[in-house]
Amino acid sequence: MVWHITKDVDDFLDRAGGFLRARPVENTVLLTIADTVRVHGPGAYGSEAPVFGWRDGEEAAFLRTPPREALLSAMSPEAAAELAGVLSEAVLPGVIGPDATADAFAAEWERLTGSGSRVHKKQRLYRLGALVPPTSPAKGSARVAGSADRDLLIDWMAAFYREVGEEPHQVEEFIDDKLAHDGMLLWELDGRPVSMGGTTRPESAMVRIQAIYTPREHRGQGFAGAVTTALSQAALDAGMSHVLLFTDLANPTSNALYQRLGYVPLEDRSMVEFIA
Repeated sequence: MVWHITKDVDDFLDRAGGFLRARPVENTVLLTIADTVRVHGPGAYGSEAPVFGWRDGEEAAFLRTPPREALLSAMSPEAAAELAGVLSEAVLPGVIGPDATADAFAAEWERLTGSGSRVHKKQRLYRLGALVPPTSPAKGSARVAGSADRDLLIDWMAAFYREVGEEPHQVEEFIDDKLAHDGMLLWELDGRPVSMGGTTRPESAMVRIQAIYTPREHRGQGFAGAVTTALSQAALDAGMSHVLLFTDLANPTSNALYQRLGYVPLEDRSMVEFIA
């Protein structure tokens, strides 16, 4: 069996899009990133063009937006090991994928390159079951963010990245993409924004909620739950069959909150870092 590598997103979606869209929940990140590249071009995530791949004979795919990690679909250990071999000459900081897939890739990567690896973050994928609004609604109301909110959203998004331990990267591009499809929501109290959240572009009747952020001075008042509920209801009203989100398993507060709102855990994913 052979891995095919391309920098042409249309070629990738022609060859792998069918099986990715057949399982949009499990393949949410690959689908939404590929769609963003399709809409905005190869510079959507930086100066270096993204790399995509699929495997003959198995429903397996990956993509990478350098200099970030490779994102892996679920695949057999054999396919993951073969992919590690294909990418072994690349400068690759790590991989993200379902636990078993990421483990198999990392084991072969270590064997081939002599580098080490460590799991530096664990994520959990959730899907909305029946939406359960907070029993004590937060004060205020939601509205769709617009261009006049751009500077505030950029500042908050940069703060969000720093709080989760990531270097802010292409924050302006992220916010501009969200504003282009009305994908950011603000929760306001007395006309003042106090929390934000966003969604990906709809793909295969699926959206993923992202970037739920409340500045420290406004926390403890239920705004994160309120904006998540508003985003979730808006997605359902728009006809989405799958409303998803990821959490950091090291954050028990967010995991508990989303489950109270009706989100059901589906699978865990590992973010593996390679160490020279």
